[in-house]
Amino acid sequence: MQPFTRLTATAVPLRAENVDTDQIIPARFLTAVTKEGMGDGLFYAWRYHRDGTPKPDFVLNQPQYAGAQVLLAGRNFGSGSSREHAVWALTEYGFRAVITPGFADIFYNNSLKNGLLPVALPEATVNMLLDLVEEEPETEITVDLENQVVVLPDGQQLPFEIDPFRKMCLLNGVDDLGYLLSKNDAIAAHEAQPAY
Repeated sequence: MQPFTRLTATAVPLRAENVDTDQIIPARFLTAVTKEGMGDGLFYAWRYHRDGTPKPDFVLNQPQYAGAQVLLAGRNFGSGSSREHAVWALTEYGFRAVITPGFADIFYNNSLKNGLLPVALPEATVNMLLDLVEEEPETEITVDLENQVVVLPDGQQLPFEIDPFRKMCLLNGVDDLGYLLSKNDAIAAHEAQPAY
């Protein structure tokens, strides 16, 4: 997993609420057990017509948002089934952070465990960011995990909350297993102590 410390990037404004995991990655793309290629299925029904041609009006198909690494969206992002593939699709497409007024709990936790930073900000703030990025697609937003702030081009800082353990994992680029393996020597030393 790639460490996440500070990201400065453009953003994609997805004006949609209650985006569920089946919309993020339709079930027909869940046949693989690896992350590779998941980005191809991201928002597939919204990105493509039935014949596979791109829908030019969908935001991910608009050239001004190409290469963006931050996704802005409406509240209750990631609702629905608990598929981890939804996070894989977002990260394989190139997103490193998602900013919304709120996330479904399972999606939020899956994001943290897979290197995607979920940032919850007040709805009015997210709407302001959506407006800003729609008006000026070249706008770069900084997501600073160490200081737990989103920084706007004018220097305005928007604080966000994150669990300290999950923050440490993201900063170091380790998942749960990686963290446990990093403590292997301490675990072995503890197990070697006599039981009382």
